[in-house]
Amino acid sequence: MRFWVIVKIIAGLAVAGVVAFTAMLAYHITVKPLGGVFESIIPEAGSVLRVEREEDFAKYLDSAEMPDFEPGDRAFQKAHELIAMGKIDDGREKLTAIVNVFPTSPSAPTARRIVGQMNLDEILSSGFPEGKTNYEVKRGDSYFAIAGRNDTSLDILMHLNGMMELKNLQPGDDLLLLPLHFRLLIEPQRKALALWEGARFICEYPIMRITGSVPNSGKTVIASRRSTIGDRNVPPTAKDYRATSKSIQLKSPPLQIFPFDEHDDTPPSGLFLSEADIEELFLLTRTGNEVEIRNPKK
Repeated sequence: MRFWVIVKIIAGLAVAGVVAFTAMLAYHITVKPLGGVFESIIPEAGSVLRVEREEDFAKYLDSAEMPDFEPGDRAFQKAHELIAMGKIDDGREKLTAIVNVFPTSPSAPTARRIVGQMNLDEILSSGFPEGKTNYEVKRGDSYFAIAGRNDTSLDILMHLNGMMELKNLQPGDDLLLLPLHFRLLIEPQRKALALWEGARFICEYPIMRITGSVPNSGKTVIASRRSTIGDRNVPPTAKDYRATSKSIQLKSPPLQIFPFDEHDDTPPSGLFLSEADIEELFLLTRTGNEVEIRNPKK
């Protein structure tokens, strides 16, 4: 009987000891470090992760490799996501912001190309009415008079109305017209020719070749536009007009824009665009359009 009493006393003391140790351990963790055996079991909270000195932390920051950030990249990624989701207008707005705000960003050339294609798809489409007007033909009208009064050209008039050649006009006929109020921006150093409408970017064409001297920065206008076969000028009313080679002449300085021919070893002095690009530019311009040349001296 006395033996079991001793066992119960020992067991009670053991339980009390465990309870006391647990309480002290909890106090060590949550309230105040007790040191000694408790510190060896559970180090002071945060000591493993804590930087021992501020100087060491500063050195860590200095040596850390920070990621590069290119202006416009985030906006380009967002634009890509919006277009993929079918939010075309929102995506174009983001891309246009890159063109205007981050023109030297690595993303800018791609943004300009995408925005340009989106803009041209709408401008050259007869099914997209924005910016276009409907004109009802009146007695005595001619194609030249209609184009002149509405700041447009026979080329874009024929394109929007699906004409392969100019047909006879009848009073009451409806024509879809696009006033051509675009301006050209030529940047020889970038080898780029861009089309703008006021402060709105429309599209950009790469300049394939530059021959002769290019005038310094300044403003001028389109003096004339030529459609030729060989040395012969061909008017838009001619049946062989679509087979012509297009070129654009500026007023002052007298700079010319030609279609690029890689086989021409003696090209005239001027700027050269791809044949497809100058055909498109010809559609979108008329005599009198403003032109700005940005060619800063080196």
